[in-house]
This record gives sequence, structure tokens and C-alpha cells, in this order.
Amino acid sequence: MNAKNNCIVIFGASGDLTHRKLIPALYNLYKIGRLNESFSVLGVARTDMTDEEFRSKMHQALVEHESAEGEHLEKFCSHLYYQAVNTSDASDYAKLVPRLDELHDIYQTCGNTLYYLSTPPSLYGVIPECLAAHGLNTEEFGWKRIIIEKPFGYDMKTAKELDIQIHRFFEEHQIYRIDHYLGKETVQNLLVLRFSNGLFEPLWNRNYIDYVEITGAEEIGVEQRGGYYDGSGAMRDMFQNHLLQVLAMVAMEPPAIINADSMRDETAKVLYCLHPLEQETLQNNLVLGQYAPTEHDGEHINGYLEEKGVPSDSTTETYMALRCEIDNWRWAGVPFYVRTGKRLPTRVTEVVIHFKKTPHPVFSQEAPENKLILRIQPDEGISMRFGLKKPGAGFDAQEVSMDFSYSDLSGASLLTAYERLLLDAMKGDATLFARTDAVHACWKFVQPILDYKANGGRVYQYEAGSWGPIEADKLIAHTGRIWRKPSGAMKEKS
Repeated sequence: MNAKNNCIVIFGASGDLTHRKLIPALYNLYKIGRLNESFSVLGVARTDMTDEEFRSKMHQALVEHESAEGEHLEKFCSHLYYQAVNTSDASDYAKLVPRLDELHDIYQTCGNTLYYLSTPPSLYGVIPECLAAHGLNTEEFGWKRIIIEKPFGYDMKTAKELDIQIHRFFEEHQIYRIDHYLGKETVQNLLVLRFSNGLFEPLWNRNYIDYVEITGAEEIGVEQRGGYYDGSGAMRDMFQNHLLQVLAMVAMEPPAIINADSMRDETAKVLYCLHPLEQETLQNNLVLGQYAPTEHDGEHINGYLEEKGVPSDSTTETYMALRCEIDNWRWAGVPFYVRTGKRLPTRVTEVVIHFKKTPHPVFSQEAPENKLILRIQPDEGISMRFGLKKPGAGFDAQEVSMDFSYSDLSGASLLTAYERLLLDAMKGDATLFARTDAVHACWKFVQPILDYKANGGRVYQYEAGSWGPIEADKLIAHTGRIWRKPSGAMKEKS
């Protein structure tokens, strides 16, 4: 299903996200025919720029990032427009009214408008109010939807305040809180794997699963984002949104029907069932870390405190590992180990389902563990690990794997996360966007961790390029378990 005729208004159009992600995503949707000719893109920012100057900058970005060329590129850029607006001044939004009226008339979009807030979080509450001041939020003439980037709030209190502020001007069905992790193919395929195969769903519970491991690792440091990252940390940057949403999709019950409401009902239930974290027990279930300087092949690798924009006495965590549980019938007693960090050995995001060992390993006292690995990035795919007989005499077992990688599909055209989510927003499909109750549930669960850290919770050092603090190994080791150490490739020996 293609997007309906509409105008996409990008606030923050002069920023990095616009030329690096949003415009390339829209261009690729256009190139493969998912956007028809009746669409327009209106870039909005404070910078003075003409339509032609904006088109020239986006043209250059598409050539650089997408190697775009030819007729598709020229036609796409002809749909791009620009309007300079002081986004903090409600009166200046009057300029948008005639521009949008003109574009709706040219492209026969029936008033359908998608607003994308690619701006600093300080404007998330301001822009909806300014749009409403000029009637640009009402749906009397076409639908109006607004996409909001993370972070949605800084803690439980600010998230609730922002929610109230936005809901004064936009209804919940108009609000699309984007999390690009949920647009990744393997995250979505997780649901199909579970609910369309009789092989897995009967085993997807506390009777057969020993523990679940979720890893979101990054090889890079904070790069040029030290100033931003220091006010965020691994907890807010990765765990509170991306990884908790992935956890919810791993653990959710089957939806009654496949639509946005049913799917989001089930993920919200999981988040509300997370066992509450208590200050007294957090020190046994949480490890925070910060990468320290190291030498690699004669090259100095900066520690976090040496990064540009980071205060020399910062205690911001660049790594976290948490043991948590879900208090419901399916998952009672099954630990979920979640970790994320920067300056780890490789870039990888994956979910590992560790199945329980056989009660009596007849053929080998060291029978291989059964596990299902769901690779979200970078090499998207699924791997099943199990034991088979070693060649030769005897009945010793060895681990073998069955691997599926999306890269093996010939002729497959996979949408990137932003392509998929932008298309869904234009179609009005909110399935992969966070709903307000799920956002509140995430912050409610995370708030004790923020309080623990604010009250002097220890942040351990770890060498850049390692798998994190030694304390994280102890967190899982006392139960006889170990963290998996994945490589960047799906088909690996481990």
C-alpha cells in the first residue's frame, strides 16, 4: 500500500537528520514507487533559504549519501520547498498558512499534512502550540499527524508534562512517537516468527526458556555528540526507549488482531508487568560503566572524559547492564539481561533466547545449549543453535547452527527503518510507534535507576574496546550464566 497524497513538513530542515536520514528515506520511497507524484516536502527552519537553495542542498546530500542520479533525482527534488520560520515565535507560523494552502492546491493533497519534528527536544511542546495558533492542527480539511523524535521527556516528570502539553493541541491518534529500532526488519519479523509458526510459540515461556539476553552494542564513542550525550547517557539514549521496546516485543502476548491498537495494547501490558526496581536491590541487579582511555595497535583511544564537550568530572554512564523480570504468567522467574554501551568490540544489536537444558543429557554431559539468536543489526537475520552428533565413533554432541540472513534473499528490497516508519505514518498505521501509556510505563520503570544514579550510584570504568566492566560479568555469572560475545556477522562461530 502506497502513501496517500500529502504534504510532509520537516521542522529542523537545515539539520543533520534531515539531509542524512529523512530526505534520503523519502527519496528512496519515491524511487521504488511508494510515493506517488502527488506529494510535496516543505522544509522549515530559522535559516533563510530559497526553494532552489534548499533543493540544491538536498540534491547534494542525496548524491553523497545515496549515490542518487538521473531522472528520479531531478523529479524528486522538484517536490521540495522551503520556508524560513522562527520556530519559537507563534506569530511567524502565519507564513506557513499560505505556503501550505498553495502546496495542497498544486498537489491535490486534500489538506493531508505530516509534521516531522527534527528539532531539539525543547521545541517538542512549542511547535504543536504554534501550529494550533493558526489552525494547522485541525482535521476539518484533511488529516494532520505529527512525528516526534526521541527523547520524549528527560524523566517521568518531564515526560508527563510534555504529554499534557502536546495533547492540548493534538489528539493521541495524531501523535506518532518514532523509534527507528522498531522499523528494523528483524524486530518486525520477530512477531511473525513467533505468531505464525507452531514451532516456536509453544516454547516461548518460563517452562522452556532459561533466560533472555538483549544486547545493543556500539563500537564508536560519543564522536562529536559529547555535549548532548553527557545530558543523556546510555540509560536515556538506548535503554529507556529502544531496548525496552524490543524487550516488550519479545515478551508480548499474541494480539487479538494485527492492527495498531491490539499490538500496542500487548506491548504496553508487558511494560507495566516489569518487576519494579527498588533502591535496595539495584546494586545487585544494575551495573553502570564509563569507557576509559586505552592503547590499541599503538594508537591512543580516548576515554569518555577526554571527548570533546564532556566535563572532566562527568559521571554519565556510557554502559549499563540490568537484570530484570516480568511479573506475569508467561515469564515469571525468567531473568531478562539487557546491556548497552559505547566503545564495545563491535556494533551489534541482538536478542538471544536461551532455552533450558535437557533434564538428563543422555548423549553428552556437556550437551550444547539451545539458543535462538535474532540479529537486529547490522547483519539482520536469525540463527538457531542446537546439538548434533560429532562425526566418528561415540555419541558426543557438538553445537551446529541453522542461519538465515536477509542479505541471502535474492531480489529482496528491504525498507530502511526511516523509510518504513515514514511510510507507515503517511498511511496512518501507528503499529510501530510508541503510544502514550507505553512511554509512561517505560519512564516509570526507569525512574528508580535515574534516582539511584543521582543518589551516588557507582559508575565503573571499562577499557574502550572491551565488553564493559568486569562487574557486568559478575552480574550474570553468579547464576552460572555468561554473556554472549557476538561478532558483527550473523554467521559466526561462538
